[in-house]
Amino acid sequence: MNSEKETFQQKNFISKSIFYRFSQFVGFLLGARFFIAILLTFALYVSTFFLFNQDETFRKFVFDFKVHGIIFCTVLTILAGGIINQFYDFEKDHIVKPFRMRLQSFIAQRYFLYVYLFLCIISLGIAWLISHKVFVFFVVYQFFMWFYSHKLSRILILNNLTFVSLTLYPFFGMMVYYETFSKKVLLMAVFLFLILLCIDIVKDTLTKSVDKAFGYTTIPNFFNNKATKGIIISLLIITMAVSMRLIMKTGISGFMAYYFSGGLFVMILCVYLLLNFSRKSKFITLNILRLWVFVGIIAMLLNGIESKL
Repeated sequence: MNSEKETFQQKNFISKSIFYRFSQFVGFLLGARFFIAILLTFALYVSTFFLFNQDETFRKFVFDFKVHGIIFCTVLTILAGGIINQFYDFEKDHIVKPFRMRLQSFIAQRYFLYVYLFLCIISLGIAWLISHKVFVFFVVYQFFMWFYSHKLSRILILNNLTFVSLTLYPFFGMMVYYETFSKKVLLMAVFLFLILLCIDIVKDTLTKSVDKAFGYTTIPNFFNNKATKGIIISLLIITMAVSMRLIMKTGISGFMAYYFSGGLFVMILCVYLLLNFSRKSKFITLNILRLWVFVGIIAMLLNGIESKL
């Protein structure tokens, strides 16, 4: 009888230990925004090969270790940025993201900081081996990642502009690396900037009260609902104008033409939803816009494959 009881206790201890380790692992992935980093890595590879890289063959691109090194440094920097951001937003996230914080509670905050420093050092080390210019590029990137989390995320308008700019910074780096400057690429960058800005402001409307309580001065808690709604709808209308410009003036074709044409209807739907400006309509709008960004990556991939065949 005692033997059976001891066996049961051992099994219970093992299962609890496995659950604890698994929770630590999941908590770390969420804290580092691992899944966002995967999406951005996918987007970087797609845009680099099919948009910025106009001349290289697929074989040459695969063996261009300098490009892979830059993208790898970008991924490490994004993971480090996610960690330092959750470190500064720790108290706020307890209210906004309780499930994630419950998982992260299995790991002491100091371990997140250790990993943050480790990722930054590895990223800068690899960047230094690639070239001094790449090293400076990532020093600037990491500095603004930290400065955004430490200070800029609490400053009106600068918080939104900096967040979106940091998201697009690696893509700008690849554009400079390949010297791909054209009207089409510029308008596509403006389109993406505007749609990400809309996403960030809509997201802020859903955390308005919490942001205000913790000292984050955002557009929704600085202006009234009517003004905030007007700002978001105006940005969506400008995004529609950029889409129309892309379709009519740049000769864009294939799946990307369908994407930007369909985007006009998506923006109109979002404007219609935001006229109500209820929490449900804002949540639906946020997820529609996020989904549309992902659809854009897939459209670029399909368009690129079609053009390469």
